[in-house]
Amino acid sequence: MRILMISAEGPPLARATALVDVLEALPRELRARKHEVAIAMPYYREISENTAIDLRDTGITVEVQVGAKNHVAEIVEGRTAGGVQTFFIRCDEFFDRAGIYGEHGVAYEDNAARFIFFSKAALELARRMTPTPQILHVHDWAAALIPPLVADQKLPFATVLTIHHLAEQGSFWGLDFDLTNLPERYFKPAGVEYFGRLNLLKGGIVFADKITTVSERYRRETLSPEGGCELDIVLREHAHRLVGILNGADYKRWNPETDHLLPRGFGPGQLEGKMICRALLLDALQLAPGPSGPVFGMVTRLVPEKGFELLMPLLDRLLSDDVRLIILGEGDAGYETALAIAARKYPTRFAYRQTYDEALAHLIEAGMDISLIPSQIEPSGLSAMYSLKYGALSVARATGGIQEIIEDYDPTINAGFGFLCYEKTPDAFWDSMKRAREVFHDKTTWTTLMERAMARDFSWSEAAARYESIYVELAGASSVAV
Repeated sequence: MRILMISAEGPPLARATALVDVLEALPRELRARKHEVAIAMPYYREISENTAIDLRDTGITVEVQVGAKNHVAEIVEGRTAGGVQTFFIRCDEFFDRAGIYGEHGVAYEDNAARFIFFSKAALELARRMTPTPQILHVHDWAAALIPPLVADQKLPFATVLTIHHLAEQGSFWGLDFDLTNLPERYFKPAGVEYFGRLNLLKGGIVFADKITTVSERYRRETLSPEGGCELDIVLREHAHRLVGILNGADYKRWNPETDHLLPRGFGPGQLEGKMICRALLLDALQLAPGPSGPVFGMVTRLVPEKGFELLMPLLDRLLSDDVRLIILGEGDAGYETALAIAARKYPTRFAYRQTYDEALAHLIEAGMDISLIPSQIEPSGLSAMYSLKYGALSVARATGGIQEIIEDYDPTINAGFGFLCYEKTPDAFWDSMKRAREVFHDKTTWTTLMERAMARDFSWSEAAARYESIYVELAGASSVAV
């Protein structure tokens, strides 16, 4: 099969997002299964400034119309760490910026034009590739205009749309529809229009040949008014094309036994390295080595969907006790300020770092005892997969993919390896945190749960096989149609 993945995010971006991890691991796994896979993404400033990336100017340029204006896209070629061919779409007017979607929590005003341009340029790239891709696998709202464009131009591609974050839909003013240059009939309820606005993700849902979400639980949630982010009506209408596939964990990158970013590796039955990583983590962040309470940690985006409305009211209560807390992440300016103030208030117990640092992220995973996942929405739960592999048990809200990854600890039958919270209140999350802390002080039981967690396997092989079956089905249908 010949597959082109199209996404606004992917390697080599240094971002703590599930989308970057997926675009690194899934194409590599598909290549191992003998498929031809390439990636298309924008050429951001971060990429141009990364001297470690080996890039080649292909000499290919395409002219793209966005509304009444024409823009030129230059195609730059590179490869991921796993050897997957990557095409970067360069247009400095749109992508030579400090951020991806915005800065300091504020979206760029021209995001509609930026990603309509990207989608059109990626489609023009696909038309020029030799051999021609059979499948265009697009990810999230920023590439979701591609299925409507394929349908309108009657192009010979099958399209798959994967929804990683339903809450982020690419919803813009209705007047921005003119930027798509699609016929007026597409700005209707059966097209890209939603309550008078241009909704790119909705258009992808309507026109994609197959839609996937990143876990079965999340698929069910998206079909409900509570979890559907106001698109549940549209998703229920197209539920026959909607499939839930749990993401895999990239164990080539996130494995404590082989992680070259750690001062010492470790694994089940050999936990001395974790204690060394824990001590070095606390020292590096100038946190107190004692008392003996647990080290909590989070590597995350600072956005409401990650559950900070549950965590923020608990900070003083938590940090007044015998714990250490470490948070790495950027996002909402209000959360960043509140965390920075808390870190100054509790300098020996709480460390907050805003800018993502790959080495620090790995050391946090290795050194923390308990990972906090208070998320409102957790579509796939990749962070939980990584934490389990590094022996950090999770206190998590039971939502989305979390329920397919973490089994709640039940001492009566000696089963499970995590601590789930089933209510959306700070007090309920606090109760789950207290439960974890109590078990933590029983070292024999805690070690048993760590070993149990580290033995869990969420490799990409099963997920890749399911995507492969979808591609084969769509390619077969396309050949019959021809």
